[in-house]
Order: sequence, then C-alpha cells, then structure tokens
Amino acid sequence: MLRCRLRVLNCWFPAKRRGGKTASLLGTAVRHLSSFPTTEKWEGKPSSLEARWKDKAETVIIGGGCVGVSLAYHLAKAGMKDVLLLEKSELTAGSTWHAAGLTTYFHPGINLKHIHHYSIKLYEKLEEETGQAVGFHQPGSLRIASTPARVDEFKYQMTRVGWHPAEQYLVTPERVQELFPLLNMEKVLAGLYNPGDGHIDPYSLTMALAAGARKYGAQLNYPVQVTNLKSKTDGTWEVETPLGIIQAKRIVNTAGFWAREIGKMIGLRHPLIPVHHQYVVTATIPEVKALEKELPVIRDLEGSYYLRQERDGLLFGPYESENKMKLQESWVTHGVPPGFGKELFESDLDRIMDHVEAAMEMVPVLKHADIINVVAGPITYSPDILPLVGPHQGVQNYWVAVGFGYGIIHAGGIGKYLSDWILNGEPPFDLIELDPNRYGKWTTTEYTAAKARESYGFNNIVGYPKEERFAGRPTERVSGLYEILKSECSMGFHAGWEQPHWFYKPGDEVGYRPSFRRTNWFEPVGRECKQVMEKVGVIDLTPFGKFSIRGSDSVKLLDRLFANVIPKAGFTNISHMLTPRGRVYAELTVSHLRPGEFLLITGSGSELHDMRWIEEEAIRGQYKVEIKNVTEESGVLGIAGPYARKVLQKLTTEDLSDAAFRFLQSKHFKIADIPVTGIRISYTGELGWELYHRREDSAALYSVIMEAGHEEGIDNFGTYAMNTLRLEKAFRAWGAEMNCDTNPLEAGLQYFIKLNKPADFIGKQALKQIKEKGLERQLVYLTLQTDTVDPEGNESVWYNSKVIGNTTSGCYSYSTKQSLAFAYVPVELSKVGQKLEVELLGKNYPAAVIQEPLLMTEPTRTRLQKKGGKAQIQTKADI
Repeated sequence: MLRCRLRVLNCWFPAKRRGGKTASLLGTAVRHLSSFPTTEKWEGKPSSLEARWKDKAETVIIGGGCVGVSLAYHLAKAGMKDVLLLEKSELTAGSTWHAAGLTTYFHPGINLKHIHHYSIKLYEKLEEETGQAVGFHQPGSLRIASTPARVDEFKYQMTRVGWHPAEQYLVTPERVQELFPLLNMEKVLAGLYNPGDGHIDPYSLTMALAAGARKYGAQLNYPVQVTNLKSKTDGTWEVETPLGIIQAKRIVNTAGFWAREIGKMIGLRHPLIPVHHQYVVTATIPEVKALEKELPVIRDLEGSYYLRQERDGLLFGPYESENKMKLQESWVTHGVPPGFGKELFESDLDRIMDHVEAAMEMVPVLKHADIINVVAGPITYSPDILPLVGPHQGVQNYWVAVGFGYGIIHAGGIGKYLSDWILNGEPPFDLIELDPNRYGKWTTTEYTAAKARESYGFNNIVGYPKEERFAGRPTERVSGLYEILKSECSMGFHAGWEQPHWFYKPGDEVGYRPSFRRTNWFEPVGRECKQVMEKVGVIDLTPFGKFSIRGSDSVKLLDRLFANVIPKAGFTNISHMLTPRGRVYAELTVSHLRPGEFLLITGSGSELHDMRWIEEEAIRGQYKVEIKNVTEESGVLGIAGPYARKVLQKLTTEDLSDAAFRFLQSKHFKIADIPVTGIRISYTGELGWELYHRREDSAALYSVIMEAGHEEGIDNFGTYAMNTLRLEKAFRAWGAEMNCDTNPLEAGLQYFIKLNKPADFIGKQALKQIKEKGLERQLVYLTLQTDTVDPEGNESVWYNSKVIGNTTSGCYSYSTKQSLAFAYVPVELSKVGQKLEVELLGKNYPAAVIQEPLLMTEPTRTRLQKKGGKAQIQTKADI
C-alpha cells in the first residue's frame, strides 16, 4: 500500500518528492491565499463600519457569512425597516470564503428541495438585481452510480422528484460519458443528472447579497464583536458590543463556527462542532483545456468525493471516513481562537489518499495533474449534518440559522424561509428536520462529536429508507425497559431515545439490514401485527413528548391553542394546533386529568417543537398557567389487542369494563400497586390502554404485565407494526399526512376541527376562508398491487402519464395482503374507485382510491356488535 501511495504522489507532486520522502504529505503543497481560485479574490475592498451607529433595531443578525447576509437581504427586501447585521471581522470570514461553492437542486429531503430551488433561482438573477458579479456557473451535475444498490437509490430518489419543479433525470452510462467525456466508464452503471446545478463564487455571492441588503435599507456593521446578550422581561434584547449597547426586538444567531460562543452567552449549548474539510485544486490539465464547454460537477458516491472544473483544471473535494476525518474539538471545549477569521488549517493529504486513488481511477487525467492549492478549512456540523434553523425553545425572540455543512446552496433559500417566518409568524412550509429544538439537554458534546464524525464519514453512503445510524448511542435517554429489551429487538433512535422497531424470534435474520425492498423485518412485523390483532401486545412508548399544564387559565389557553373542544375532566381527545394561515402545526392527545389539570402527549420528534409554540402563546396571552415538560420523568407502556382488558384486569381493582372505562376515558389507578394514569386509547386501533407512570417503575410494570398475560400469549411489538396497524385503520400521522404544508380540511381531519366552538382558536378565521373557497386537493386512501416493494411516502402519484400528486405514507397490509398508502391528489381525482398509479423504484404500480379505513377500529366493531352487526374483525367491504 505504501508503494502504491508513493506512486500516486509521484504523479501528483513530482517536484515535492525528495529522498524517497513525500514532503507534500506534511502540508507543504502551495496554499497561498493570493492564488486562491475564485472568480473575485477575497482580498477585495473591505467594508468599514457604517457611518451612523444604530442603538435600536427590530432584528439584529449576528454573523456576516453567506447565510446571515442573505437573511439581512430578504428581511430588508420584504420591508423590515430596522435590520442590523453585526460581523466581528469582515463579511465571509469563517467558513463562507473558502467554501467550494457547489450548488445543486438535489436533496433527499422533500422540502429542502424547495430551499435549494429557491437559492439557485435567486443566484441566477442576483447580478442583474444588484449589479454585483456572482461568478455563477451552471454546467449541471452528475451523481455516479457504480453499484446496483446505488442504482436503486437513484430510482428511489427519482420517485420523489416528479412533483417538484427542478429538472432531474436518471441517465444511461452512454449519456454520462457524453456529458463527462473524461470519465473511466468501466464501473459506471447509471447517473443522476441535474442540468441546472453548478457552482458559484462564495465571496462574490455574499457581496452581491450585501449590496442588495444595503439597497433595501439594511445596515451591515463590521468589525463589531458581540460581547454579551441580555434578555429583558418584555422579551426584547440588549446586544452588548465594544461600541455600545443595541436594543433589539429579536436576535438571529448566524455566527457559523462562533455560534456556540453566542449561544453560551444566554446559557444555550448548540450541538455544533467544526470539521476539517479539505479540497485540492489542480493546475491546467490539457484535456480539460481542450474541452469546448465546461464539465458538469460530478459526485462519485462510492469514492466519496465531488469534482468540478476550476478554470482549465479540476477541483477535487473528498469526505474522509469517520476514523480518518478530523474534528476541531478544542474549539468546542476552549472556544474559537479570538483572532481566527480568514485562516486555514494545515492540510493533511494522508487522510484523503484513498479518495485520491478513487478519483484518479474514475478521472484518469488526474494522474498527471499538478496541485496548485490545498484548502483545509473549518465547516460547522450538527450531529445529523442538517442545519439548525428557526426560533429556539425556552428563549423569547432568539432565532438561529447555524450548523451549515452546505451553507452556499442553503443560504438563499434559508434567508427567504426565515424572513417569511419572522414576518408572518409561521414558517412558509414545513422543515421540522431543521428545527433547532430537535436536540435537547441529552445532546452532550461527546454525542455531538461522535455523530458529526459519523455524518461526515457517511456523507455519500447509500440513503436507504428507515435508515439508522449508531454512533453516540445510546444517550442518557433510555427507558426502564432498554436493558431488558435491547438484545431482543432492533432498536430505533427517536429524539435521543432508544425504542424497539421490531422483535426477533428464533430463525429470524437479526440486526439492521437496510434495503429498498422488503428485508429482514418484513415477516417479523407481520407476526407482530397478527399478535396485536388476535391476542395482546405490549409496546414501549416512553419517547412520547409529555407536558403537564395546570392553572386557572389552563382551559382558556388550550381553547385558544386547539381547534377541537376541550375534553371534560376524566376524558381525552385528539386535538390540533393550527398556524394563523390554518396549517396543521401539531397534533396532540389532550387528557383532562382533573379540573384545570391537563396531560398533553405528542410524538417524540415534536417534543420541543410543540413546547415552544405552547409557551409562546401562554406568554403572548398572559395566561396564568404552569407548563412543565415531564417527558424525562414519565415512562409509557402501551398494551393493545382483544385480550388487553383481560390481562390488565388481573392486576387492578379498577373496573376496566367497556361500560366503566370507556374509549377515550382517562383515570388514575394502580396496577400491581404501581400508580399509573391510564388512557383508553391505542394508535393500533385495537382495544388498548396507554399507561403513564414514573420512569423508574417501567421495568416492574412491564414485568407484572408480561407475567399476567402469559396465559393469553402476550408478547412484544414495535413501532413498525404500530405504523402498519394505524395505516390499516386510516389514522393520520403528523409529519406525514399533516404538517405546516397542509390544512386540516384537505387532510380529512374535519371531525377534530370545531369551527363553531366559541373560542377564537389560532387559525380559525383562515380555516373558514379555506372552507368557503373550497379545496384544490384532498387526502385519499389507496390500495396498490405491488411485488417486493411497498410505498414509504413522498412517492409520485401518476394519472394519464402525468404526476398529479404524492403519497404521504404507506406500507404493506398484512391483514389484507396488499400495499396501501395515503396520498394527496386533485379533488377531481379523489373519488372512491378512481384508478391511479404510484411510482416505486422506477416502476408505476396500479392503485385505486378506496373508502377508508381498510380495517375498522375496535370501538367501531364493538358498536356494530351491540347493534347486532358482525362481531369479527372486518373491512369496509365486509359490511
């Protein structure tokens, strides 16, 4: 291997090899900033501090990188009068100036595609608008597939692009070679081609955005360092600087790798860590110079690098494996060095030699190229590589836009997204995957470092559905059942918690086996569904977000927050919080435990997302309430199935009969002397209870229930089975069938929306207007005839050879032996019996709109039985 590396380096650095040693490995490759390859050199004229000092501003933006300047531009352009940006050094200092500047329409995240799309369209017209050159090149980009799994991934992604505006094509090897004639085609099986992709000069882009911001009235002050932040009782801020104190209505942290320092000023520890990212630039390559047009950007995903043309040479940037890449952990523990601005790290070419070899094999002209620049600079990573964007829970009027691993392509869209949210009081569309509140106190520095290392190393791995990543796990968030169950099941990660996805039996292929088709969990999940439908099952639901709300104004607050009526004491309902535009911000289970005392339950991923919304409305309306997050202290066990009542009744004196403990009723009682709050509800749609208890009692409660149910054949089930069962009963899920992209009427939630209730709940007036105007699309329930692949959600729905909608979630129905899905389609195509097609892995499968649900819930079956109907489990077709 050493001999191979020396041979490689002899090709790349003939002038640097002396006496058998490769001095270039020690970072002696030329790295002078004066020759840094940008369209416009960064040493361009620095701006001085604005002549007029502002001591008041509506919005103070801290950080003058591409993202911060974009936000200033968008806020000012939208009409905000007092926008002030503070930069401690000069614009683009930090990560922006040395970025490779790649731009792409592609993203596996559905709404992040919107961010990318907006950015590119903005960059296309920015020079005309501001008069500032941006150095934007759009030669397109190619992702290279050289394994069958990667081809499947491309097909998987193509199913998710049909209902988006950007062009994207799955192309043959012949087309790949035509687009990039310098490739070695031996391993190329296919390409994913985005014609509008390319790259832009980050410095010039930022300066154009700055010119636009000033044009519309924003003020950009630098060098001005923020030395402290103080929150006032009215929710406004004092921003302290060496030049004086600025009074601000809100502050936005866009400080890049200084973001942690800003957060620490107010007691927050943002989970961010700088990564050393390297790329190299070659001298002129004759074969590149001879080309008639610019090469598209390529991403060799198996080689884990990107490569683009830079003038008449090439720019090559790899993502090292997690055991080779480097974090700047000292900045997390000791802070960023005070003078660090437009500096770089020492390069380390040893770390990237595997990628160099892969690149030379794929692009043979590299073998004879000379390197003229090596750039090794800091890029800030969050644990999951996605940025943190939006208002922060627990702190009034403090917003963040930090943790950008891909800041250039995100900057334009995020500036617009945040501007709209700040001005309109709600996000323009759903991006909960970027919510800064997805992390909590469980997110330690050690966890952040482990996940950032994993995320960087996994940058180009195959993106499977139901993906799990295992670095940094488990966190402190483990239920009392974790030690009991961890060897019996495949665990999933939910907002820091470990939760069983599915359980092993003798003969099963155990472990995490990702696939785009049915894999090792398929048969076991069917077994668990049968267990719940025919006997009784137990599931750990501890990751639920749980809030206690009490006080003299608790009913008034909840009546303002929720579109449903407030349940009477002792009862529970499903309620939705809407945005002012009438979109579904959240879905919660609301239990009125005692007069004026409530327990609110939400999904694990929505915990602090929902908590922030509730707290801010309580402050805004000056409600006299106590709001407490009890997620950490409360465990939850779910028990469901026809024998659930029989098993629990053995352990309690509480009457659990249907007459005494009705569906959606909640009570405090004891199970084997363990206090619980029991709610008769189950997301499976079967007879069941959710049992809320002290977290330290979980293991004991689980043990007595499993022992009591031995005769009834009790067993465990996981979240995969629960998801299948809820889909068979046509239960909607927040984040899939409903979110900030949808209103409750098109989502089919009319039963839960009480437009005639006296309280003026948030979104009520907007919803009335939506109802009066009429709907353009409708959520429908589909059955599909597939083979070894099932819908997951976000696939394209076709009619008459056109994409007319998208699925939201789907699965295989073990009860009826067919696939099913929810989907949004135009109202005129939403009637029962309508024939459609759903695209899965590059093939369109026949689908039909059916009457929901596929299977009736247990309460419905019980009512039918009492009326003399069929007693057995039945589908709508049976009636």
